[in-house]
Amino acid sequence: MMSGARILLECLLRENVDCIFGYPGGVTLPLYDAMYDHAIRHVLVRHEQNACFAAEGYARSTGKVGVCCATSGPGATNLVTGLVDAMMDSIPVVALTGQVSTKLIGSDAFQEADTFGITRSCTKHNFLVKTIADLPQAIHEAFYIASSGRPGPVLVDIPKDVFQAQAHYSPVSSIHLPGYKVIVEGHAGQIRRAAQMMWDAERPLVYAGGGIVAADASAELRELVETLDTPAVTTLMGLGILPSAHPNFISMPGMHGSYAANMAMTQCDLLIALGTRFDDRVTGRLSAFAPKAKVIHVDIDPAEIGKNRAADLPIVGDVKKVLAKLNRNLKELAAEAGSKNESSRQSWGRQVREWKQEHPLTPEISQEEIKPQHLMREIDRLSGGRAIVASDVGQHQMWAAQFIRFDEPRLWLNSGGLGSMGFGLPAAIGAQFARPDKLVFAIVGDGGFQMSIPELATIVNHSLPVKIIIMNNGYLGMVRQWQELFYNNRLSAVELSSFPDVTKLAGAYGFKGRTVERPSELSSALEEAVREPGPYLLNVRVTPFENVYPMVPAGAAIHEMVLGPPQPVTA
Repeated sequence: MMSGARILLECLLRENVDCIFGYPGGVTLPLYDAMYDHAIRHVLVRHEQNACFAAEGYARSTGKVGVCCATSGPGATNLVTGLVDAMMDSIPVVALTGQVSTKLIGSDAFQEADTFGITRSCTKHNFLVKTIADLPQAIHEAFYIASSGRPGPVLVDIPKDVFQAQAHYSPVSSIHLPGYKVIVEGHAGQIRRAAQMMWDAERPLVYAGGGIVAADASAELRELVETLDTPAVTTLMGLGILPSAHPNFISMPGMHGSYAANMAMTQCDLLIALGTRFDDRVTGRLSAFAPKAKVIHVDIDPAEIGKNRAADLPIVGDVKKVLAKLNRNLKELAAEAGSKNESSRQSWGRQVREWKQEHPLTPEISQEEIKPQHLMREIDRLSGGRAIVASDVGQHQMWAAQFIRFDEPRLWLNSGGLGSMGFGLPAAIGAQFARPDKLVFAIVGDGGFQMSIPELATIVNHSLPVKIIIMNNGYLGMVRQWQELFYNNRLSAVELSSFPDVTKLAGAYGFKGRTVERPSELSSALEEAVREPGPYLLNVRVTPFENVYPMVPAGAAIHEMVLGPPQPVTA
């Protein structure tokens, strides 16, 4: 006989779980008692929201399912932001929540909340387990649903009496979900037609997103790009799926994408959308997006096909499998038909390179003040395209995306769809646990950092060598930028007028930290942070009124970019 809590842990072991991020409470006491002498590691975070963000960091950096745990009521509701974040970015997370005993459900018992109802719309699926007999099946189904098809978060709500009940444990041998169908292979005829469209195109452009990361399809993507010899852009969620120095890689497109990427999107005649969802931050005004292009759209989620932009040729399937078949078809066409439109494609490639040269993403460097772009270039120098960078949300996120190289997937971790401040530091914690061999940076703003300061304790407790870099401009920078540009510079509730002394703050937690303000100090300060064997907190005072450019204003088309600050009118 085993308790429900022990059965749960046995199920987690069979799912190869080695780490849970969580925070205990009254109804999860039976589970935490079972964890006391169990092999699975529990990481005590300082807030349940950060437990989910850390589980995401673990999942984003490995591709494995991240696991978080919270008690009933406020513990469970504190997970909601992280669950929405994982849902928006298609991250496989299993959240385990405690619930009041089954006989108390619906009675407004102490710390009761309708977790099942609350999380229905922000999870891929959720369970309320009412008997111990249902527990093993629910846990294994949760992991299967979270990791298969389009990944996402799944929540399992477990009442206290289910944790405490006793039963014989029988391993689950199969998953049978008749209402859950995942199409992985893609339609063979559509794939052949897509290959022909690509071969016939004169100005093709690959537009690839986070679905490539989820499917581990970077090698297949690279083969496609090189076979066609076509320019390629990757979304914010897809950075790293092509090496940053790859000759066909342009950059990120969209609101803060490069001039070349946005012009290529506007002028292409065939848009090859792979594992991406035509997010509004990429498309700008949808009616003016890629107006000259036919669209091939490959995605594992049929709900994404045609949701924002109609596809001339849709393919539902696992993008890794579809790309492998596309590559075979393209090579057959090359062998049979020769180099059709090769000269046109070469001319197209030259045009895109000219756009890159015309308006390059160049970091600004000042001798008087530290420019944010300068900070990102220095982090890039130390990273060499190989470090994990977990970013918070705001201006620093966009500058990091513009100026830091990523030469493989699962190095760039950021809250893309939800844009949740407070994400960066706990995500870095999850990534460092998952990949202890890696250099991990947490790049945060002075706003988002102060939403996650308690996790400094988690970092110290586990001696995690995370390098926390605060881009401190004294403002909620992205909000301030919009107020300046579109609200007549009426700066309302965006100034962060006080900030802790980071040397004392880091010291209070038991590790090193310092502030730098002069450009001449920046390189050596970052090198010192990286050399330090443990965690390091570096507060970098940057130019307070710097804005992120290029920028596509709200409601504009992506080719209607503002490339820089207004220039003074000279007489």
